[in-house]
Amino acid sequence: MSRFVDTLLETVRSLGDAKGITTGEPKAPVRHTWGQVHERALRMAGGLVAGGLRPRGAVAVLAAEPVTIAPAVQAVWLAGGSVTMLHQPTARTDLAEWAHDTVRVLNMIGSELVLLGEPFDQLAPLLDEHGIGYLKLAELGAGEPLASVVSVPEDAPALLQLTSGSTADPKAVRITHGNLYSNLTAMVESAGLDVERDIMVSWLPLFHDMGMVGFLTVPMTVGLELVKVTPVEFLGGPLVWADLISRHRGTITAAPNFAYALLGRRLSGVDSSDAYDLSSLRLALNGAEPIDEKAVGSFVEQGVRFGLRPECVFPAYGMAEVTLAVSFVPLMTGLRLDRIDASKLEAENRAVPGEGRAFAVLGKPLRGIEARIVGDSGDVLGEREVGEIQLRGEAVTPGYLTVDGPVDTQDAEGWLATGDIGYLVGGEIVICGRRKDVIILGGRNIYPTDIERAANAVEGVRAGNAVAVRIDAGSRRERFAVVVESRLAGDEAAEKALRKEVGARVFESVNARPSAVVVLAPGSLPKTPSGKLRRAAAGEQVASLVSSAE
Repeated sequence: MSRFVDTLLETVRSLGDAKGITTGEPKAPVRHTWGQVHERALRMAGGLVAGGLRPRGAVAVLAAEPVTIAPAVQAVWLAGGSVTMLHQPTARTDLAEWAHDTVRVLNMIGSELVLLGEPFDQLAPLLDEHGIGYLKLAELGAGEPLASVVSVPEDAPALLQLTSGSTADPKAVRITHGNLYSNLTAMVESAGLDVERDIMVSWLPLFHDMGMVGFLTVPMTVGLELVKVTPVEFLGGPLVWADLISRHRGTITAAPNFAYALLGRRLSGVDSSDAYDLSSLRLALNGAEPIDEKAVGSFVEQGVRFGLRPECVFPAYGMAEVTLAVSFVPLMTGLRLDRIDASKLEAENRAVPGEGRAFAVLGKPLRGIEARIVGDSGDVLGEREVGEIQLRGEAVTPGYLTVDGPVDTQDAEGWLATGDIGYLVGGEIVICGRRKDVIILGGRNIYPTDIERAANAVEGVRAGNAVAVRIDAGSRRERFAVVVESRLAGDEAAEKALRKEVGARVFESVNARPSAVVVLAPGSLPKTPSGKLRRAAAGEQVASLVSSAE
């Protein structure tokens, strides 16, 4: 049996009735112990095995409620299968297109079964129409419980994690039981998780790796108390996040950078300092997108009014290809910035201490993970030399599943090329940006995050909704455009003034002018399911607009 499943079972035996998961907040909260979740999972697993699921079989899950998803995914693991959380359709989704894409995903992962839960059980007729097999979760646990757990080896897949981006061209990270156990135990160790005292609070989507691994699989496997709501609750009223931390005395939470910026803005409108109590937080993990010191500063400034300790801010580096977490900062050190000479970075790929640019220091790799920096010629670089980050270790996935077949992720020595550009300082990782997004102008490497931060500072631009788009990438005349969302879109005079101000701010920041500034209405920029801007998709979307604007 895998060490991961063995740990989960031991937790149920020792802590099953003591700790659990609270769902249904804020309207109808209900708590289930992990022992109760396990009992339901055993019944579901019995139904899966009786229905023909074989060891290593791939099962897709489409549900929204954490109280339903938790026993469902555990049931698949108990039955020896792997879990894939499908991307969820929204009110704006073309369902015919979604069904077509879902069929491609199922074919890619080799699955003929979807576990369907509320509210998506309404899609059953659509799945029937497209020949997609499914079982409704509400009916799955009605039979006999699984008699004995199905044993699988460490290299068996546990999660087939769909990568962020378009489901029309899907790719899944193959996370094995060995990968999951290694990263899970290293995270518990590095974050100093305390089963007796820690309470996790999360609204993160469970189809994203941070939500699925960090804020469901980890607490369910080691027995931490968890308060779990859906992204709909958070986006419908971001202050619910602060309310849950306050009422449940949450000690650990996590989100992408944009969410902390949003919460900071909402807290600024709260007059009474007694409205919330954030003093219990010891880890506010910030990951999944570049960390913006201004966004963190705004969150901390407002949070302090409600008892937040600034040192609880917990920058991290992670990716699904390493199961979840690559590096954590030391506990209670807060956001630390490495300030460097911008001209040396752009012209020489060196992170020389100085002024002009600041990057978040993201800590040392977790136990079992090695990191190195590699130059364009393949040579391993030294401290403060900038190149591609490569990773190696037990948590690194052996490969992807794609529509064209399996693809290895590691070279002959086990190294994974991440596509992230960065450097090491004192053994800690610093990320500058993504290789594919770097804009090359006159021999200078300009990072889109610098451009986007400048644009976001302009009044009228929706916070977190500015993207730098490469034009004529790789050519001698490579340029860039800036695309922003604004409520001023459609007002010709206001748009003209906004474009002028954005262009000026960007020039001040990076000493280069955008070839065009495009203003779009709110909700226009493409984003991943976790809320991150998709630069490549944005570039495709606005190509014609940029051309007409030039």
